[in-house]
Amino acid sequence: MARDHVGRWRVAITGMGVKSPAGCDLKSFTEAVRSARPTAALVTGFDTTGLPSRIGCQIQDFDPNTYASAKMRRRMSRFAQMGLAAALDAYVDAGSPSIDPLRAGISSGSCFGGTQVCHETSLVISQRGPQFVSPFTASMHMANSPAAYIGPELGWHGPSVTTTTACATGTDAINAGTRMIREGEADAVLAGAVDTDGVGILMLAAFGQTGALSSRNDDPGQASRPFDADRDGYVMGEGAAYLMLERYELAAARGARIYGEIAGCGRTSDSHHITAPHPEGRWVVECMRAAIRDADLTPAAITQVNCHATATPVGDAAEARALLTVFNGAPPPVTASKGVFGHAVGAAGAVEAIVAVLSARDGLVPPTGGFDRLSDDCAGLDVVAGAPRRVDSGPVVSNSFGVGGQNASVVIVPPEMP
Repeated sequence: MARDHVGRWRVAITGMGVKSPAGCDLKSFTEAVRSARPTAALVTGFDTTGLPSRIGCQIQDFDPNTYASAKMRRRMSRFAQMGLAAALDAYVDAGSPSIDPLRAGISSGSCFGGTQVCHETSLVISQRGPQFVSPFTASMHMANSPAAYIGPELGWHGPSVTTTTACATGTDAINAGTRMIREGEADAVLAGAVDTDGVGILMLAAFGQTGALSSRNDDPGQASRPFDADRDGYVMGEGAAYLMLERYELAAARGARIYGEIAGCGRTSDSHHITAPHPEGRWVVECMRAAIRDADLTPAAITQVNCHATATPVGDAAEARALLTVFNGAPPPVTASKGVFGHAVGAAGAVEAIVAVLSARDGLVPPTGGFDRLSDDCAGLDVVAGAPRRVDSGPVVSNSFGVGGQNASVVIVPPEMP
């Protein structure tokens, strides 16, 4: 069938690109996630003395030279370089399809954008004067900078939007790209997000002062502990991930390899507190229900959940309560990828969507890194740990919840069986 249960165009996932602390290609990324290898370490590159949290999950092997010329790189911030790279990888992974440029769109996202550029520019102004500010400062800082490079690189002229909804950004950007195709605005969309400045000194200091970050500076590898009884906060990370989305029947007609399908999208707002989630996860419940309903499924059909689970005491407990409510006290197996590659903030939902796509396709729940013992306030959850677990290949829910009460969920289903 070309259309879904309410007559919208179906949305296939035909390509994926990722840059993360767990790997900068799909193979190494998948191996790291499924072996639950934590990537947190002491932050390098600047003096962390005096910071409450001096650890982070940093990307070690990203080489921008493959994706942009030296002249182009000088005009780009690191987050734009990484976003462009992940998006181009997704396009190539999809087979570099030939698409009508007016029917090809971009749905990108970032929480921090080029925050580090602003920080460094402020130092230039204070130390040398405003006349030494780079003329590329504004474009390097803008949140839509990655999209502004992706479009010209591919020669696309369809819709291009940039989303910023804190830690829900990545999932929201994928859902926005899905809507472009569903509603007939585009035939193909590169959808995803990027954030790299969470492990810069400005954001590491700012979030550290809120008390939200893990202070296990002497044992970084055990710092990110989703749902664990000894969790004490999240570990800042960085990353980029984009999915190549296409109208399902057009992808099938060209013989594309289809990883899966975006079947349902949900979004709500807590409107509760600027940083704390609603303690019972009330609006998270409605978000997940909306996504499952949008996919024309029931909770009983969901085979696993890729949780937002940042490893904060309050956030994980709220998500656990929401899961228990949505699934009538018996949620399916859950996993939390941030135990491996930390919290990539705006990029988190996009990176985790790749985990969910592969999990749905392969019928495999990855183990949760850093998890040893279930916390009492998360009782009732079946947290997969130690080794991957086989389940039926079927629909997966992936959750993202952002500071300010931004909630986003997506339902991903495996490709059609022949």
